[in-house]
Amino acid sequence: MQVFGDYARYYNLLYRDKDYQAEAEFVHELLKKYAPTTKSILELGCGTGKHAEQLVKWGYEVCGVDLSADMLAQAEARSQHLPPEQSAQLEFHQGDIRNFRLHRQFDAVISLFHVFSYQTTNQDLQAAFATAKAHLKPEGVLIFDCWYGPGVLSDRPTVRVKRLDDQEITVTRIAEPLLNVNENLVTVNYQVLIKNATTQQTSELQESHQMRYLFKPEIDLLLQCHKLELIAYGEWMTNRIPNDKTWNVYAVAKFIGAGK
Repeated sequence: MQVFGDYARYYNLLYRDKDYQAEAEFVHELLKKYAPTTKSILELGCGTGKHAEQLVKWGYEVCGVDLSADMLAQAEARSQHLPPEQSAQLEFHQGDIRNFRLHRQFDAVISLFHVFSYQTTNQDLQAAFATAKAHLKPEGVLIFDCWYGPGVLSDRPTVRVKRLDDQEITVTRIAEPLLNVNENLVTVNYQVLIKNATTQQTSELQESHQMRYLFKPEIDLLLQCHKLELIAYGEWMTNRIPNDKTWNVYAVAKFIGAGK
């Protein structure tokens, strides 16, 4: 699962056009609506901590978990530049969301940027949902997003090229997807070219990411298996009803049982 390990250094550049502030505000609004007493949040798959950094600005205590030590190092470094009262509300841990246990519970668990779609087998998904449930207080909520099956199958993935640069490097990323309809998987083969602005030397990275797309009945079943009840569901960021052009959906589920 160390899919981002080799190019964690370039992650922030590759996704600098991603509006983390707007996404965190979207989550904040969901929490205000469905879990208004939320104070503590566990984020599964926190990456470089950009969502967490935004969420503490609304007064939440955020605990981030990620498999990548490189990404967590960036998250820790960024937190040091926050006001002390906000930095004190952040903590980060390295761990695999399939088996991570902190042995404490939170008002909410969130998992963003398709982290659950990186759980490619039924066993992986069951384990990730078990982790979320194990860290939720009774009546706590889980908020996550994932790739949406109808959209993936209707608006099929295609080759994409992304180019970005800063003062030090130019990054070109070529993504070539392969669709496996029998396993509900998209394998995305990445070729990443990094050119040094000073030396003009170019290095190359290659990685393969597998993504699981989900359908609503699957989500319902996975939640029910862990005493979680779906209470809200929609298109990520727009809140529209998902359709066959929707690639990314969110779900809000409430922990309806006190036992583990």
